[in-house]
Amino acid sequence: MGMSEFHVLAVDDSLIDRKLIERLFKISSCQVTSVDSGSKALEFLGLQEHNQNPNPPCVSPNAKQQVEVNLIITDYCMPGMTGYDLLKKIKESPSLKNIPVVIMSSVNVPSRISRCLEEGAEDFILKPVRLADVNKLKPHMMKTKCKSFHKPQKIVTKENQESQEIEPKTEQILQQSQGNNNNNNYKRKSMDQQGLSPERTRPRYNYNMIL
Repeated sequence: MGMSEFHVLAVDDSLIDRKLIERLFKISSCQVTSVDSGSKALEFLGLQEHNQNPNPPCVSPNAKQQVEVNLIITDYCMPGMTGYDLLKKIKESPSLKNIPVVIMSSVNVPSRISRCLEEGAEDFILKPVRLADVNKLKPHMMKTKCKSFHKPQKIVTKENQESQEIEPKTEQILQQSQGNNNNNNYKRKSMDQQGLSPERTRPRYNYNMIL
């Protein structure tokens, strides 16, 4: 499975940070859509009506396309809606709660990190984001593909295969045996109707003639 099949939604009010994230994920052959606020991220995800946001969303590439999002990476400190607020709304949505969310911040605040992780964030990354951080997030994206395409499959072992091959043969033998029994029953019934039995068909000796 190639990384080009993964789509990342990056949310950051800083243009420089958005461009950096786009470049790092594209190096890993991921598709990237970037927005500059939490509200536009929700609109892209389909959680807000367009009339609630009079300003058209600033996104790249075209946000109107219907695509699967395999990872959301968002800045913590943003005007209007913080990354923590965005995380809560995503995890409260039945259709989006399984999308991995990663929080970024330029400040290392343990209480902030704990709060995001408790709310369901997959990871907390300190800015600036590096390529090593992106590589560390790949397993989280893999989970979404596994959940989307995982279907229970019947495991065929050598024993099962032999059993499947034997069962039709066994059934065929039983049918033939039953057919032979029916033929034998039919023959016996015909002979009984004629007053004969298998024993009576054998030639009898006339002992008087011998004597």
